[in-house]
Amino acid sequence: MRLTIPNILSFIRLVLIPFFVIAFYLPYEWAPFATALIFFIAGVTDWFDGYLARKLNQTTRFGAFIDPVADKVMVATALVLVVEHYHSLWVTIPAVTMIGREIIISALREWMAELGKRSSVAVSWVGKVKTASQMLALLLLLWHPHEWVVWFGFAALYVATVLTYWSMYIYIRAAKDDLLNSEHL
Repeated sequence: MRLTIPNILSFIRLVLIPFFVIAFYLPYEWAPFATALIFFIAGVTDWFDGYLARKLNQTTRFGAFIDPVADKVMVATALVLVVEHYHSLWVTIPAVTMIGREIIISALREWMAELGKRSSVAVSWVGKVKTASQMLALLLLLWHPHEWVVWFGFAALYVATVLTYWSMYIYIRAAKDDLLNSEHL
């Protein structure tokens, strides 16, 4: 394995996860800000690792594996923490939807890759907008400095939820013929 700058950034994101959780549970007034800041730093490393991998021509197989793993673990952790904080059905349903979608689409991509058709379920613009809305919602809901920030976070969470369903529909529709093919494996 070649240790590249993008791979180091993905590792940093993984290392931040326990600090992220610890910050969330700290009994201090500044803990929500620290939690949101760590989440923000993780999001910045996610953007930079992809940018630098392309710019510096440092794409690796390991990087292609570890980057989405780090992203999904960080986002799933953030969703769990937000559910923990708000204790609400109206937060839990979007969180379960988003985590479920990640599991379904990851499995679908892996299966399509086995068929040699991974490109048919490549990331779409809807998925990118969903991710941006999701990250904004999680950042605001983790920070929660004022009630209006929380309400804006809820709005972004529900936009992300709608886009979660939409993007999942797009990916499943793209794989529909292969999913419904009655040939035996």
